[in-house]
Amino acid sequence: MINEKEYAYKVSAAGRVNLIGEHVDYCGGKVMPAALSLKNTIYVRPNGTDKINLSWTDIPARVTLDIARLGEYKDVKYANYPAGCAYLWQQAGHKIVGCDMVHDCTVPFGSGLSSSAAIEVSTIAALATLAGETLDPVEIALVAQKAEREYAGVNCGIMDQYASACGKKDNAILLDCKTLAREYVPILLGDYTLVIANCNKPHSLVESKYNERRAETELALELLKTKADISCLAELTPDAFERIADVLDGHGMVRNRARHVVEECDRVRRAAGAMKRGDVASLGELLNASHASLRDLYEVTGVELDTLAAAAQAHPACAGSRMTGAGFGGCTVSIVRKDGVADFKKTVAAKYTGKIGYEPSFYDCTVEDGIIVTKLS
Repeated sequence: MINEKEYAYKVSAAGRVNLIGEHVDYCGGKVMPAALSLKNTIYVRPNGTDKINLSWTDIPARVTLDIARLGEYKDVKYANYPAGCAYLWQQAGHKIVGCDMVHDCTVPFGSGLSSSAAIEVSTIAALATLAGETLDPVEIALVAQKAEREYAGVNCGIMDQYASACGKKDNAILLDCKTLAREYVPILLGDYTLVIANCNKPHSLVESKYNERRAETELALELLKTKADISCLAELTPDAFERIADVLDGHGMVRNRARHVVEECDRVRRAAGAMKRGDVASLGELLNASHASLRDLYEVTGVELDTLAAAAQAHPACAGSRMTGAGFGGCTVSIVRKDGVADFKKTVAAKYTGKIGYEPSFYDCTVEDGIIVTKLS
């Protein structure tokens, strides 16, 4: 149990659910994530030393980081993400204050809800707060992304960290991952609500085929550049892509990977319009189509996520459902009529358990702000 009176600040950053726009953030596309009430919260206080003492509420480990040697902790379990963030923040010219940090994370690990981004963003926000800096959420997101890529070895896009840092209560973020231009889109679902379900299959981005998929899209871009004046796959419309896609033939599954990206970018555009209109039926259809593409073209779902999404889509209270996150395990997001949520959870859980052999988990969470700083003493 944390005694808040013993700490100077409580700093939290959100996990995120991506409503639509999967595996397009590193291809220059637009995505539509939302920050969740599932968060990583850091209780922090200065300690007057040149050390950062890390501890966690849910694991017994304790790690001490030497501020002069922050680049040397890449292989230290649990500490590598906070250490990477402190190191890259330091490298960006920011002051690091010796401190005690206690991490309390309610974002389920390996769920596809960006526990890593929440840890990264909250770590940098806590360090900046202790140093008396005015928080710049976009800068924090960019440094957090750099830490995950260069320190943790995950070749991620910007979406997760941006949503964690820049989220807004009751809004999705329509984010252009190429320019970082953003538009907040109110989540207008009327009689419907979002339901997040975890298939409970463990996954790791580093160990999965995430980096392989990214390499495939990079190859597709280089090949398509010989036929079109583009800088990223997201600049192609579906029609324009089909006219030049033959250049990808003979390169394995690269054509399918690129087709998913191009069509998913188009679905994001249409989904934003549907949400602004409060058109839940159209939004749900787009979620279903997104999942089918991730299953058939991008091949990042697997039997667990496919079973969970199919069970959700078959329920009469569900307008649409899709996997969310990198895939290979993790979560689905579904749009469910509020008066049918209880039966939805019961029915989906029974179907999933009957086929897979173990139960899914459901999370009751809301869409909240990204970074929240509370002064404690």
